[in-house]
Amino acid sequence: MTKIDISLPIHEGMIVYPNNPPVRIKSLKTPGGTFISEITLGSHTGTHIDVPRHVSEDGIGVDKLNLDQLIGPCRVLNMTSCETSITTGDLEKESIQEGERILVKTNNSLRGFKEFYPDYIYLDGKAAEYLVQKKITLFGIDSLSVKQKGSEDTRPHTELLKNNIIIIEGLNLSQVI
Repeated sequence: MTKIDISLPIHEGMIVYPNNPPVRIKSLKTPGGTFISEITLGSHTGTHIDVPRHVSEDGIGVDKLNLDQLIGPCRVLNMTSCETSITTGDLEKESIQEGERILVKTNNSLRGFKEFYPDYIYLDGKAAEYLVQKKITLFGIDSLSVKQKGSEDTRPHTELLKNNIIIIEGLNLSQVI
């Protein structure tokens, strides 16, 4: 099995989703003479997971997450032809199977992660419902949110998470074929 680091490095000045706290890193010297870092950031900074607790007070949090959902083979779908969103039609072409871990590579990765693009490619609400019907295990996307910025359609979060499909956001799939 090939392992590829698809996470975004954490550093001061990195992009964050609007209204999220910026990353701050401070070097501290302890009384014993060693050095440690104090790191301040929002829980949705860089590459991060969304768990059911993100949308429901009764949902499981990261402390109760079964890590087996995150570890194992995955399939990266090339969605670079999508111009605004990933739709059900886009996903139907991919023969998605029950239990799969699905990551989608869009033009978000190709643009890079030096600045925030409010017109990032996102998952359409009906497409989220389709993935629930397919009973996937995990869905990952190369944007800082799975849903459209400013949209009232929360289904990309709520449909997946209320069905215990973990979301990974902020993936860097630029080097993944």
